Amino acid sequence: MSKQRIFNIIQIGNKDDIPSRLFDIFITIIISINILVMVLETYSELSPYFSFLDKIAYITIIIFCIEYALRIWTADLLYPNLSKAKAILKFLISFDGIVDLFTILPFFYLSGFVAFRILRIVRIFHLFRINGQYDSFAVIISVLQEKKNQILSSVMIVLILMLASSIGIYYAEHDAQPDVFRNAFSGIWWSVSTLLTVGYGDIYPITVAGRIMAIVTAFLGVGVVAIPTGIISAGFVEHYSRVKLLSNFAKDEHIDLITVNINDVHCWNGLRISEISAPDHFLPAVVMRDDEALIPLQELKLKTGDKVILAADVYFLHTY
Repeated sequence: MSKQRIFNIIQIGNKDDIPSRLFDIFITIIISINILVMVLETYSELSPYFSFLDKIAYITIIIFCIEYALRIWTADLLYPNLSKAKAILKFLISFDGIVDLFTILPFFYLSGFVAFRILRIVRIFHLFRINGQYDSFAVIISVLQEKKNQILSSVMIVLILMLASSIGIYYAEHDAQPDVFRNAFSGIWWSVSTLLTVGYGDIYPITVAGRIMAIVTAFLGVGVVAIPTGIISAGFVEHYSRVKLLSNFAKDEHIDLITVNINDVHCWNGLRISEISAPDHFLPAVVMRDDEALIPLQELKLKTGDKVILAADVYFLHTY
């Protein structure tokens, strides 16, 4: 089997390719079994079966190691514009590469190290692969990418309020509770629990000034949580409004539409509109990039994150 074929099977996730589809199903089952074993091993009642569960875990880890090695081997096909060494490095520091590494890493070290045992929880992130090829999951990723600047701004606001409330509570409570609020950063835990939840009660103000600070922080926390929620909700509304508008236009004009998502492994990535090989009787109607609609000029170069809307050739439809 050629390297290109292996790459298509393990990386592309083509639902029309039977081996690729079977590989996705197989990996999904292995991930599920691995996580199930991890959960079952937390039950002391099942201790007589731990040796059997460990054997199952070792088998799944061996499969993960083989998959990890194959992904490293085909990294140059995943990033064709980079040299082999740079492509491998980019894969290793990517989300999938880090999750794969942290999934298998604990099994190569002594299990007595708490840090390596904790790393096992990272394998749960493998579940993202189950949803990775579905449109609903792609919509979530698309909205987060489109609204990343606004979300980062809201996170910055949270960090500023957290630091300000931490310093404020220190000055208000330090004299009354010197052991609890020892310095400006001692109130970070209290600030986080007050801003983002209703507080855990393990650290709380006892002075009048401290309680006023807590009231103000709690009210600000309600608004802080609502900001990113509103941004993401607005993103979903905008996305589905665009989809509905295109669908209604296509329905009224009796035009078929095809949406093509451009990612790192898509064959159109880096090509100009004039260079893409669209399906027969379909033409590019619009290119969505960073929440903007671009006219598909012949020299427009596609890049990762773009969405190309292909519309059926009206002249062809009217002719036939």
